[in-house]
Amino acid sequence: MEHGQGEFKGARGFRIFYQWWRPEESRAVLLVVHGYAEHSGRYMNLVNYFVPRGYAVYALDHRGHGRSQGRRGYVERFRYYLDDLKAFHDLVREREPRRKIFMIGHSMGGLIALAYALRHQEEMDGLILSGAGVRVGEGLSPLTVALGKLLSVITPKAGTVQIEAEAISRDPTVVKAYVNDPLVYTGKISARLGAEMLAVAQEVERRASELRLPCLIMHGGADRLANPDGSRMLYERISSEDRALKIYRGFYHEIFNEPERERVFRDMEAWLEARV
Repeated sequence: MEHGQGEFKGARGFRIFYQWWRPEESRAVLLVVHGYAEHSGRYMNLVNYFVPRGYAVYALDHRGHGRSQGRRGYVERFRYYLDDLKAFHDLVREREPRRKIFMIGHSMGGLIALAYALRHQEEMDGLILSGAGVRVGEGLSPLTVALGKLLSVITPKAGTVQIEAEAISRDPTVVKAYVNDPLVYTGKISARLGAEMLAVAQEVERRASELRLPCLIMHGGADRLANPDGSRMLYERISSEDRALKIYRGFYHEIFNEPERERVFRDMEAWLEARV
């Protein structure tokens, strides 16, 4: 397995870190769009499963995340994530000519990937979603949402809510690694980022019928951080005839890091093989 890393210039000149893992000869490419507060290095379970099976994996760290430039837990405009992803998608296409590229978006990364697809689906070969943050989790009250919107205008960098680490996985070793990872942001999400995410989630729900590309939608049935009903809604509303929905009963938010993750990867592999 070949591993490398680099940087590219994102929106407003921000330095964006990325890395890749490749087999000797790749059949297709998986482009990973990670979730809020984490980074590209947390996808080694996916890498170790798919690279030996002939898939190249590319992943970036969003601005304000991991080893990329930017204030942690904050973004001024959500569209900057989309601009960075466009530059990265173009970079990967140039590096992997004539190979299909399947985008994998997890959590906030699923929301980013969906918003990106609404703008660039004609350039995409397929979309895989894991716990997409289309609808808020059970712990976020309407009052907290309203307060966050207000703070976004008055004091956008103020912290609002914090990720419940124990809700990411039923595997305690995953939770411990997450908490102790120096590249994981463990502070509160800023009011501005929270408000931007809610606005984009509403846009995705409103425009879901515009999506026509092949989609595999996956979600943990016991996810407390992103409501599984958001994935059910997507499945019902998107216009693609090539779509599938997998809800994993009892699974928490990070289905790639659950004890039964091999089941998830086998489902992904079967879906991918039919389209490669």
